[in-house]
Amino acid sequence: MSAPASARAAFLARRHVVGRAPAFLPRLLIGLVCAGYGVGAAVGWGSARLALFMGDFGLSAAALVAAVSCFLFARSADNRFRPAWLLFSLSSLMAAAGNAVWGWYECVREVEVPSPSLADLFFLCFAPPAIVGLLVLAKRPVTRAGWVCLVLDSWLIGGSLLTLSWSLALAHTAHLADVEGVSVARAALSLAYPLLDIVLVSMVLALHFRRSSVNRAAVNTAIAALALTVLCDALFTSPLLRQTYRSGQLLDAGWFAGSLLLAYAPWGVARDEDDADRLASRTTSRPISGSLAALTPYLAAAVCTLGILYNVIEGRRVDRVVVFTGCTVVLALVVRQGIMLVDNIALTQELAQKENHFRSLVQGSSDVIMIAAPTGILRYVSPAAAGVYGREADDLVGAELSSIIHPDDLGRVVHEVRKFLAAPPGKEPTTRIECRFRSGTGEWLNVESTVNRHQGGLILNSRDVTERVRLQAQLQHNAEHDPLTDLPNRALFTDRVRRALGGRRAGDAGTAVLFIDLDGFKAANDRFGHQAGDELLIQAARRLQESVRAGDTAARLGGDEFAALIVGDGGHDQSAREYQVHEIADRLRLTLSQPYRIGAGEVRVTASIGVAFAEPGITPNDLMRNADLAMYRAKAGGKDRVELYAPQMQAEVVRRSELAARLRTALRDGEFALLHQPVVHLASGTVAAVAAQARWRSAQGILFTPAEFLRVAEDSDRTAELGRWLLEEAVEQAADRSRAGHQVSVAVRLSARRLIDKGMPFGSVEALLTRYGLPSGALMIEVADSDPRVSFDELEQRLVALRRLGVRIALDGFGSGYAAINALRRLPIDVLKLDRGLVEGVVESARLHKITSGLLRIACDLGLQSVADGVDVPEQVLALRAMGCTHGQGMAFSGPLDEYRLRRALVRGEFPVPGSPAVQPVLAGGSIPLLTGSHAETPVPPT
Repeated sequence: MSAPASARAAFLARRHVVGRAPAFLPRLLIGLVCAGYGVGAAVGWGSARLALFMGDFGLSAAALVAAVSCFLFARSADNRFRPAWLLFSLSSLMAAAGNAVWGWYECVREVEVPSPSLADLFFLCFAPPAIVGLLVLAKRPVTRAGWVCLVLDSWLIGGSLLTLSWSLALAHTAHLADVEGVSVARAALSLAYPLLDIVLVSMVLALHFRRSSVNRAAVNTAIAALALTVLCDALFTSPLLRQTYRSGQLLDAGWFAGSLLLAYAPWGVARDEDDADRLASRTTSRPISGSLAALTPYLAAAVCTLGILYNVIEGRRVDRVVVFTGCTVVLALVVRQGIMLVDNIALTQELAQKENHFRSLVQGSSDVIMIAAPTGILRYVSPAAAGVYGREADDLVGAELSSIIHPDDLGRVVHEVRKFLAAPPGKEPTTRIECRFRSGTGEWLNVESTVNRHQGGLILNSRDVTERVRLQAQLQHNAEHDPLTDLPNRALFTDRVRRALGGRRAGDAGTAVLFIDLDGFKAANDRFGHQAGDELLIQAARRLQESVRAGDTAARLGGDEFAALIVGDGGHDQSAREYQVHEIADRLRLTLSQPYRIGAGEVRVTASIGVAFAEPGITPNDLMRNADLAMYRAKAGGKDRVELYAPQMQAEVVRRSELAARLRTALRDGEFALLHQPVVHLASGTVAAVAAQARWRSAQGILFTPAEFLRVAEDSDRTAELGRWLLEEAVEQAADRSRAGHQVSVAVRLSARRLIDKGMPFGSVEALLTRYGLPSGALMIEVADSDPRVSFDELEQRLVALRRLGVRIALDGFGSGYAAINALRRLPIDVLKLDRGLVEGVVESARLHKITSGLLRIACDLGLQSVADGVDVPEQVLALRAMGCTHGQGMAFSGPLDEYRLRRALVRGEFPVPGSPAVQPVLAGGSIPLLTGSHAETPVPPT
């Protein structure tokens, strides 16, 4: 037995001992009962009457137990062997009846059993059902020749046994019956017992070599039980014991044990144990049983020859029965050998055809088939090796398999092969190994091999999978790298950060993550096109890759956002490390801010960089989030700068998140109030318009100004919702004031981005004006143009549509916004609203005074009215009026008013203006005039 097979057998044996311990008890019980019966029979049971009773009714009871056991198992079984167990039940029942009749004569009637008797009839009926049952258990042949061979084998065994037993005993028994004048019935009975036993023995031996593999342990136990019974019958019918036999003797113990074994056979052996025995028998006993089955015809002929030789040596005349039986045995042997010869010729031809077919498949296969001896030497290599490996098959034959395997893969391959050979063949018939083989050109090829066992060695079916491995590597690379810049993407960068925070560098506070955003990339991309934008990103990625160290990682996270992982050096001076990383980040900022050569021109962008250092126990996501927060703080602080992460940044985010959450609740609960600040004519002091402003009074009593709550709601759905509420509320209150006789326009500030947002459809303003009946010119929208992402084309179309509705347009924050001159040139503007920053220093700064004066002169030349925002002191009023500013709003006149105070101010109609105007205003008039007409477009001043 091989080592794996013995190991598996030992494992199964241990499992049986541990998990099947209760199965041992029935066997022990049967052994004790049989041993007790044998001891009793050996000592004569203590009395002659008890010996007769146990020899007759004891055997009858044992046979009856076997009959009931086989019958119950046959009822519960559902397979093709069910009839066999029913026949065994009938056979045991005949034996029980025969012993019962025998006991009736000897124990009840106390007379000698007549011969022949009814007991003999029952005993003779024991063998036929058992013989047929054995035929059912036998493995059925699949061809006619197989059936003929089965019959011939049975006759060879039976004929040889008949020849031997006739020569030894049966001829003498027949001669005595003839001489003593015994009746024909009694003589036939004397010969019937041994003849039936011979037939039964023949079937037992034939079945031993042809038994089915299903539930083999149960079948073996049944065969052993019948064999023991036949042996006892043979001893009983022999002349030596026939005359001296009495019931209750030791011979009865064999019949008793045979019946109990047959009763135990179907139940006492577990199927899983039978499967384990079958696996073990495949590796050990099958070759022996196959050899004995092949020798059966020759053994039968030898037995037959011994029978004839016995008669010759004893000087007896060879009996006609012996001659006839011997001739038939020889004839059966010749016929069987002829059948086997024809069958062998057919098998040889079929084997040759299959061998040729297999050889053509192997030689024509595109896979390389190699056979390696147990020593690792290649014994066969298919011709496909020339096309796959670039090496002739003859060059590889005789070489060691390890010599063509890559040294880095050799250890793993040896480990997998040893593990495969140690596994049971039934559990792991094949395995798959992938490694690198040396080609004829010296190149290493990726080879995938299916490995099978072969006479202690290996059969390898190998194919070249180099292209597949390259494709998989490419796909893996594409999944982890940005397709435009070929830098690691967010997934791979996150994995690199995770590995940097773990392993041997865990806890290194010198590890830092840099988040980089290119300022102005969106504008450059819109201006020069996406192709130029892609080229800019490629150049920026190249600069970033060249600026980091070999052990660091540069990545593109998406859009114009990049990142860099600076691995710590293990130092303990944190301040020095922070300075070093800050210096790296600043140098990187300067590198990325250099002009980019795109086509024939140059493009300039800057870089905002956020830096976050690792902390003990920090996760990769938290570290990257901290760097992201620092980057946004750098952008909010003026861009083109480096910002280090500080814990208060996270606190600010939390505060803004909480404020945004409360803002959502405030919008739902109606906590917003609308205030209006008067816009005063600087020459007369009359109220020309009112500017609508939202205020939020939270549940905690805190009053938030627009600068506070709009900042947390910027670029969110809440901003759009708040803008819609502000516009509708302002139009509704303006309509109420108009019906009350206060004909004053209302100004509502909306960002340019919100004007072209899908959340504010084109018909929404017209619907509001129609719903509330607000007259034309009574609504003015102040456009904030500080967002560079807004398209002027879309904004122009939107404002022209609003002008057709009678809505006036004011340019808010003039003098500080994005592309103010371009807005004046393209947008339909009615009013310029000076930025608060220009107004605050107009008195103190001569330079700012000149700038403000120039802007007002531009408004005058374009025929536009002007409004100064943030006029808080009288000196500003005087200075602005002298420059030609027409209107102003601020604390110099009034702060934001609720509806009640506003109406009181409108009833009064004017505010006191400090000083008398030394210079008449450029544009006369006490108010911002209303547009007349229905929805006609106001002419736009020439540009």
